[in-house]
Amino acid sequence: MPERAAGHSSSRSWSHQFITMLESLRMGTTFQQGRRYARAGHVRSVTISTSLVTALVVDEDGETYRSRVAVRAFSAADWSRIERALAGEAIHAARLLAGHLPDDLDTILAGFGLSLFPESLAEIVLDCSCPGWQKPCRHLAAACYVLAESFDADPFGILAWRGRGRDELLEALRGHRVSAQRHIAEGHAAPAADVAGTATFWTAGPRLSPPQPLVPGTVRYPDALLDQLDPLPLTVGRFEVTDVLRDAYRRLATGLPDP
Repeated sequence: MPERAAGHSSSRSWSHQFITMLESLRMGTTFQQGRRYARAGHVRSVTISTSLVTALVVDEDGETYRSRVAVRAFSAADWSRIERALAGEAIHAARLLAGHLPDDLDTILAGFGLSLFPESLAEIVLDCSCPGWQKPCRHLAAACYVLAESFDADPFGILAWRGRGRDELLEALRGHRVSAQRHIAEGHAAPAADVAGTATFWTAGPRLSPPQPLVPGTVRYPDALLDQLDPLPLTVGRFEVTDVLRDAYRRLATGLPDP
């Protein structure tokens, strides 16, 4: 189940490391039962909160058990460093705003001595209300497979598990960018991480070719760039952001005042 990516995630299977760690326990029968339970819809709900995932799993006899998987959330200091690193690269901020995690997020976290997923059983706590003594049990295994699938569908759930929800993270990134812009406007030196993502965001790179002269008889449209981009999954109120940008480009080119 967890190998399938869906929704607004990238093609990467974020859950692979998590499932690989669990299956390394060599509890083949238990995880085979867990996969069967997951595919048969025995996991009725999965709730992700800071440090804790809670799943309700229905057994074959109709009993419902509560399975819980806990990890250590990153500290406030950890998240501050992570947010500054993400805000320092414009491409990272853009991907997050578009609903994706940066592909090199593992590398960023490793630089701070952190990992996105628990790397061993010692880093997680497994608990189930079923009477079985073995942990993980088939209910926990089923919950982990469904949890992994949810991570591939919405990788922001991984960050919520580690202590930072999507809205809170994006708000923090906006704060870092605004702070960097303010420092630059006031003539102060902004932190290097912020400058990298803000001061050079609108600067053309050295490999950009100079503008080519227009071929006689051709027309250059101010919003032509938008036709070359993939659709942007963003809105401004009830309007698509592409339509708002298109109108702005045309007004800038013609000198028309804002409506």
